[in-house]
Amino acid sequence: MSASDAVPTGSFTLRGPYGRRAIGLSVAAAVGGFLFGFDSSVINGAVDSIQHDFALNSVVTGFVVAIALLGCAAGAVIAGNLADRWGRLRVMFLGAIMFFVSSLGSGLAFAVWDLALWRVIGGLGIGIASVVAPAYIAEIAPKQIRGGLASLQQLAITFGIFIALLSDALLAWSAGTADSPLWFGLDAWRWMFIVGVIPAAVYGILSFTVPESPRYLIAQGRSDEARAIFARLVPPVDLDKTMNELTTAIETDRRNAGVSLRGKALGLQPIVWIGIILSTFQQFVGINVIFYYSTTLWQSVGFAESDSFGISVITGIVNVLVTLVAIFLVDRVGRKPILLTGSAIMAVALGAMAVCFAFSVTGADGAVTLPAPWGPIALVAANLFVIGFGASWGPVVWVLLGEIFPSRIRGKALGVAAGAQWIANFLITVSFPAMSAWSLPLTYGMYALFAALSFVFVLWRIPETKGMELEQTETLFFTPKDPAPSVE
Repeated sequence: MSASDAVPTGSFTLRGPYGRRAIGLSVAAAVGGFLFGFDSSVINGAVDSIQHDFALNSVVTGFVVAIALLGCAAGAVIAGNLADRWGRLRVMFLGAIMFFVSSLGSGLAFAVWDLALWRVIGGLGIGIASVVAPAYIAEIAPKQIRGGLASLQQLAITFGIFIALLSDALLAWSAGTADSPLWFGLDAWRWMFIVGVIPAAVYGILSFTVPESPRYLIAQGRSDEARAIFARLVPPVDLDKTMNELTTAIETDRRNAGVSLRGKALGLQPIVWIGIILSTFQQFVGINVIFYYSTTLWQSVGFAESDSFGISVITGIVNVLVTLVAIFLVDRVGRKPILLTGSAIMAVALGAMAVCFAFSVTGADGAVTLPAPWGPIALVAANLFVIGFGASWGPVVWVLLGEIFPSRIRGKALGVAAGAQWIANFLITVSFPAMSAWSLPLTYGMYALFAALSFVFVLWRIPETKGMELEQTETLFFTPKDPAPSVE
């Protein structure tokens, strides 16, 4: 859609009925992101207890924490085909069922292999939700607030992280410690998993209450139903054009069903590598170390367990607040300035953490502490890191991934980029326990290096896409030398 074809002034406003409905549906779909965030961090408060109860070494502990991410990767790969075949809502419900079962199974696990199995099942559900939820939002979002609504997925993820950390802390404080019995003779750490049945049930119920994606309905030949849904989301002056453009886009996608991602840049088209590198940098800065291991990390440097839970909750609050800031700024300031600023803040904060942990002291009893003033500085640096990530790379990468790929390869390229993100997340998560036992300064120094490299990459390869139509944004990433995607 060109600028001259834009919706007439006054026909669409954020506070008008069309804007409010789009926001409402997007919030409902983003509950899938909440599940993602909750699952990502709920194990934070249980790591030490799991390691103790099942007598695990650091390598196996890292694997149990990270194995859910392999399920996420598999779920993300299959989600697109399932959503096109069954519809977005049925696949949302499938993801909710998997997470519901996983929450119960993990809380009642009797062995490490049993726990790992349930976490893989939950990962499958989260992987499905991580693809279907943003796809649904993109398919009902008006272009005027596309960036903000796309960022709702990341806001929901951060809110899920916060609620997981808060529930972990409340359960541990209620029982005395995470290892202490709470209700029905089950330890508090087991209830940390079991409470996940509540958001899973909410997500499952919502999948029966929101309308199906208009794009899916048109693809299934149910144009009248799609039109009725769009009539509540699109101003009347733009309704016919929206229907016609979407129908044309679906027909084009069908013609390009055999499109290849292959190219001359190490076997892939350059734009696909840009998506992969963005996704990899988002994880290689080590953000999920904070949300998976922060309670264990702060205990390891001398903080009491109850204080460590409290610190993790504060970090979760900070993450939610700065994500709100990013949503407000992404369509005003632009994508590139936000990413560059975030990279700089993260590099400084991670570098400071590396310096702080270089001054840790190990006592005669093996306990590790951070002497003054390094403990408080490390706390400030960790939260500064969360601010830098949550206000930039967290939400904005998801926005860019939805904008940079040509429509003919968008579905496949998004799947590859999402898969790269899960794999990078797995590598960082599974390696942290062993690496931190070896050297925390070098570990955080490595994350700081990746943050600095992410700044260079954005400055070099990422143009600004603020306010552009999708058809315009995708052309910014191609040079005359780049071959057009081919159909095979």
